[in-house]
Amino acid sequence: MAGAVRWIAFLHSMRRLAQSRDPRDRAARSRRVVALAFAWAALAATRAEASLFSGEALDKVADIMAIVVLIIVPIVVIVVFWLVHVLPERIAEQRHHPQTGAIQTLCLLSLVFGGLLWPLAWIWAFTKPVFHKAAYGTDVNVDWHETMGEKARAGELLQDQLAHLREELDAMAARGSLPPNLRQLRSDLDSIQSGQAVPLPAGGRKA
Repeated sequence: MAGAVRWIAFLHSMRRLAQSRDPRDRAARSRRVVALAFAWAALAATRAEASLFSGEALDKVADIMAIVVLIIVPIVVIVVFWLVHVLPERIAEQRHHPQTGAIQTLCLLSLVFGGLLWPLAWIWAFTKPVFHKAAYGTDVNVDWHETMGEKARAGELLQDQLAHLREELDAMAARGSLPPNLRQLRSDLDSIQSGQAVPLPAGGRKA
């Protein structure tokens, strides 16, 4: 009760200072405003502390926070770090990059070197493989040719897509980099163009 009376008296004095035009009263008013702000903050902190956990509940909350900080947070950080670290590999796979295996190896080496090689893997994944195309006749992975070949046998490709696939295979054959399975695909494309039936490979889909 005494504390409430003191607060009321303090507020009345602040009101009188606010109505006063004396410069000395204004300075005193500024000092009291600052004091009131600190007192109010201290009172709020005291009330918040009193309303929170205490005793055994406080110990239990502290144990839970310790478990979260020491176990859960490091696991989350490691998982997020790993997901970010393999992004170049995932991007290379989505872009059918012909050097996806090398990018994957660079990502793994970057883990050993503390992530220093990760920017190189990221740039490599987005770089158009011009030199690879000049050397091997294609700028996409062999898996892309196999996937497009399955779609061609199933009749799911348009004429311009078939023509592009045929040009890719011809360029690889001209440089001697056409593997046996893609040679068979090239023969199948000729049969598809002539309208002949093409047998599906083992495990292939039906049109």
